[in-house]
Amino acid sequence: MLMLAGTLPTNSSEVHLGEVRLADGRIVINDQAFPINRGTGAMMAACCAVCEKYHLEKPVGVVSGDTGRGEGSTKLYHFLRDTIPSMTPTIIVFHYIMPSWHHHDEVFRTIRSLEKMPILIADAGFMYVAKMSGFASDYDIFTPDLGELAFLADDEAPHPFYTRGFIFHMEDRVEELIKMAYQEQNAARFLLVKGKKDYICGDGKVLSAVNEPDVPELEAIGGTGDTITGMLAALIYKGLSKEKALEISAKANRIAGKLAHPSPATQIGEIIKKIPEALDYAQKIY
Repeated sequence: MLMLAGTLPTNSSEVHLGEVRLADGRIVINDQAFPINRGTGAMMAACCAVCEKYHLEKPVGVVSGDTGRGEGSTKLYHFLRDTIPSMTPTIIVFHYIMPSWHHHDEVFRTIRSLEKMPILIADAGFMYVAKMSGFASDYDIFTPDLGELAFLADDEAPHPFYTRGFIFHMEDRVEELIKMAYQEQNAARFLLVKGKKDYICGDGKVLSAVNEPDVPELEAIGGTGDTITGMLAALIYKGLSKEKALEISAKANRIAGKLAHPSPATQIGEIIKKIPEALDYAQKIY
């Protein structure tokens, strides 16, 4: 089972659990439709696009609404803690859930108690709390952008807002930041560092980099980093190695952007529609 978990920017804090599918430009869980503008929604939509292309089982989504008050995140943490043992997922993708050390550790201990440890992938808020809790190196994949990488590299910062200035301004020294993150055990086993050049890293080393096609217009479009996380999870679910899934998802994300002929007004859903075609191009390269 491929499980996708995260919060969505809706006012209802109710937790929804069920198979995720794409319909009319939205993700649908148990007939409840949610937007895919960015964040968890974009990640799930990209994952669904890959699963549909390769006729994989639909991913299972666990979501709640949270507009910043934390109530939905708390409910989601508790739900994950209580239900994961009965679901025995093989891959879990965590997206934005408001950081809470205590709640993260409850969920993590539950996962550790499973007979077989699932592959753990974290983006956005869950990546923050995994680092803050001291369990970053127990995760399989993080997908930080450059600002988030600076936070991982800072052994003292309790939250990205408090990343020390001299580290935050090292963004043009990406490989040095990668090395620092691993030295402090604040990185997962694999990293996909998203930026003008995407770096694929494993066990403290840069394994490869992806910088073409270069589509500057994507910088203005929300959700273009979240789609990478959804794609790589589905590709691993398909059976690809982690390294190959990281490379193909980084490449396909750029190709999908180019195929969409984007402008600053382009919505992420237009790019997600191009993912199946983009994967065909990317897999020829890797």
